[in-house]
Amino acid sequence: DHRDLHKEYRRQRQMCIRDSGYTMNKFFLILLGLFPSLSFAASTSPSLDLTSHMAGYLALIVFVIAYGFVMVEEFTHLRKSKPVILAAGIIWAIIGWVYASNGMTHAAEAAVRHNFLEFAELFLFLLVAMTYIESMRERLVFDKLKVWLISRGFSYRQLFWLTGIIAFFMSPIADNLTTALVMGAVVMAVGAGNARFISIGFVNIVVAANAGGAFSPFGDITTLMVWQKGLVDFQQFFVLFLPSAVNYLIPAAIMHFAIENEKPKALNESVDIKTGGIPIAVLFLITIATAVSFHNYLHLPPAMGMMTGLGYLMIFSYFIKRSDPSEELSERFDLFRMVSRAEWDTLLFFFGVIVSVGGLGFMGYLALVSEAMYVELGATYANVLVGILSAIVDNIPVMFAVLTMTPDMSLGQWLLVTLTAGVGGSLLSIGSAAGVALMGQSRGYYTFVSHLKWIWAIAIGYFASIVTHIWINSALFDVPI
Repeated sequence: DHRDLHKEYRRQRQMCIRDSGYTMNKFFLILLGLFPSLSFAASTSPSLDLTSHMAGYLALIVFVIAYGFVMVEEFTHLRKSKPVILAAGIIWAIIGWVYASNGMTHAAEAAVRHNFLEFAELFLFLLVAMTYIESMRERLVFDKLKVWLISRGFSYRQLFWLTGIIAFFMSPIADNLTTALVMGAVVMAVGAGNARFISIGFVNIVVAANAGGAFSPFGDITTLMVWQKGLVDFQQFFVLFLPSAVNYLIPAAIMHFAIENEKPKALNESVDIKTGGIPIAVLFLITIATAVSFHNYLHLPPAMGMMTGLGYLMIFSYFIKRSDPSEELSERFDLFRMVSRAEWDTLLFFFGVIVSVGGLGFMGYLALVSEAMYVELGATYANVLVGILSAIVDNIPVMFAVLTMTPDMSLGQWLLVTLTAGVGGSLLSIGSAAGVALMGQSRGYYTFVSHLKWIWAIAIGYFASIVTHIWINSALFDVPI
């Protein structure tokens, strides 16, 4: 009737506004990326399914070569963003050439713009979070925590557990990469001269940081992507707390017995947090609350809430400068200097991955993978496999591929893939940003091989966390998205 038509008109209008002027809604754009032949069935032949086309094979080869360089970054010292950005450009140039040859330039343009929108939301969110973290680092907030732990005279076993537990609870707020670097600095300082403690301590931190990040939208890039996609609500992530705790506690309990029960030499240092350090930490928590509120109650992208939080910091930075004029000009707090210290290699790497994987999905490859994994194997086995793949390939492209496939899964299954993608990277040192960062920080104490020695213990925790989730959250496996 007339009222139903009016409601439908309003719904379509709101969706158009939300998608910044796009005339097609998000669901149609996802189908566009996965099934090119269906998307243009009215105007072209099925040959635009490029999975069996030379252009598709060439794009796959380009992506595999680029990601090969990413995996050997430790040895080549070629920043990981460089090969994937080049690959993204080549892949979409191939797509553009094929579609232009068929007279369908607007189809490729719409698809790549959708990928840009995906990246823009993630980029702005992470840029604000990284700016806050760098601000707290510059104000010596993390150094204060490090010195406090070192000066307490804890034994190696106590420090092993303290650094792990702090990493587990710090990661959901500060992200697993920052957490690993801060706790790694503590282990390096207190374990100086004890190579065994540093090596095992770093394995423990990687597992703890990845496990802690899995039950929070802010703890890992993969959880952030799932949340921003609207597949899991903010509060629903916390049902993964117990599975994440199991994932950390089992390998930690096993490694506990490999740590000598001795006390390191006490270090007497003192660090004073600079002006504004604690208020910045509080503002960071308020910013997170703002992002959650924007998403849950105002139905706006979380990135908009984070940018609002950046406004808090920008205004507060003005008062920090004015409150302590005695500081040298070069040492005064400069917010834009904090922005410049963000992990730009990581941010640009995300661009290359999202645009490259989006291109492969537009060609139709992700539809084939989805059919093979989620139809042939089933959702549970496929999601377990995602975690194992994330240890080899890195969880970001793997999770983005899953989100692009958008398999038809229950809430319990989406939480399962969130868990496995987050903690699966702990199986290998190259499987997560935390592990890669600590390999660079450890000066040879923590390596791929030293981590590999404990893969059996980490694997026990990995599968135990999956069983725990399926057991305690069994009711969610019947809840549709």
